[in-house]
Amino acid sequence: MSAPVLTELLTGLDDLSVWPASTAPLPDGHLSVGGVSLADVADRFDTPAYVLDEDEVRARCRTYRAAFPDADVLYAAKAFLSRAMVRWIDEEGLGLDVCSAGELELAVMAGFPAARIVLHGNAKSPRDIETALRLGVGRIVVDSPSEIARIAALVGPGGRQKVLVRVVPGVSAGGHEKIRTGTDGQKFGLSLTDGSAQHAIARVLGQSQLELTGLHCHIGSQITDVKPYLVAVRRMVGLMARIKESHGVTFPELDMGGGHGVAYRPGESALDLTALARRLSGELSASCAAAGLPLPRLVIEPGRAVAAPAGVAVYRVLAVKPTGSTMFVAVDGGMSDNPRPALYGARYAPRLIGRSATAEPVAATVVGRHCEAGDILAADVLLPGDVRPGDLLAVPVSGAYQLSMASAYNLVGRPPVVAVHDGSARLLVRRETQEDFRRRDIGA
Repeated sequence: MSAPVLTELLTGLDDLSVWPASTAPLPDGHLSVGGVSLADVADRFDTPAYVLDEDEVRARCRTYRAAFPDADVLYAAKAFLSRAMVRWIDEEGLGLDVCSAGELELAVMAGFPAARIVLHGNAKSPRDIETALRLGVGRIVVDSPSEIARIAALVGPGGRQKVLVRVVPGVSAGGHEKIRTGTDGQKFGLSLTDGSAQHAIARVLGQSQLELTGLHCHIGSQITDVKPYLVAVRRMVGLMARIKESHGVTFPELDMGGGHGVAYRPGESALDLTALARRLSGELSASCAAAGLPLPRLVIEPGRAVAAPAGVAVYRVLAVKPTGSTMFVAVDGGMSDNPRPALYGARYAPRLIGRSATAEPVAATVVGRHCEAGDILAADVLLPGDVRPGDLLAVPVSGAYQLSMASAYNLVGRPPVVAVHDGSARLLVRRETQEDFRRRDIGA
């Protein structure tokens, strides 16, 4: 490990800046979130377990509402969804952005108004569309030309469904090439540069069953710079002006998606929400004024920025194995509950909890229990030199795109989700068990 990297790790060893605001150190190396000891959560619910701070989720929703008082803020359900999460989002006044009939039905069954839900998806199944129409979803985002006639046919004569058209504005942004969705050459949306977006818009306008209320774009994920959003706004407003000129239509809505980046480790950058709100609103106003357009209602879709910092994953150490210059610390979870390091090279900052550290910190690589060499949760991190089997490790910023992308690899079973609030803990989602696997396997 290089000296600069070691210095950075040592500096962040006791830094709780990326943890939920309620996080507090307790005696003897313990740590609490939401007034609940993480070690107590491990004892009561076993490990691995995901802890979700209800107050952190609600506070982040309120921060968005305050920063964007004149916009519609939709929580991107793909980050993490449960019935409790649906209730919190609803009570805090946000809408929902879903990507499947499954997410949509869970939300509506939990009491969320379908009219405040937007359905996305680059390849919507007939069930997705039928469910959206049956439940009365607020908007459907058209992502490909083939969807236009399909949605119109399912709406039927005399019906009318509000839709948006997803446009690829030609803006490259995001923390990894696999989550950059604003440029041509990837599966989402309709290109601005080759004219497919304009052609799709014209076709939608020709369908009496569809009401085109605006345009949508999503340029990527884990974005920490405001500038790409400003470029995207200018290009989207330019397209709106051309549509008005050619079709005489003025759109009342502009959905700029989400992708707002968060810090996963101390010292990392996060998107400045206040700056985003101020500069995005300013750019939209200036661009519309220059184009002679009325100001559309802005829509944004944060997911990670609401859920990720509110979650903490708790693991138990199963084995410690020095191999050459690397000390491997194996835990009882891994890529089945958090595939992000394997998919995107995501970096985390695990911390020993449950006892005081007595040894000097050493460089370690935290790995999972699965049969893959790439099952690495955190490489080149500092842990006490006497870390041993039975110890607990907690990983902050674990509330988004971990359990929502979890798998049944090696039939280990997905961990539970435990909500903490005001000193109490309650189970939101139970642990997946071997009995669950046996019941699904009905072959002989």
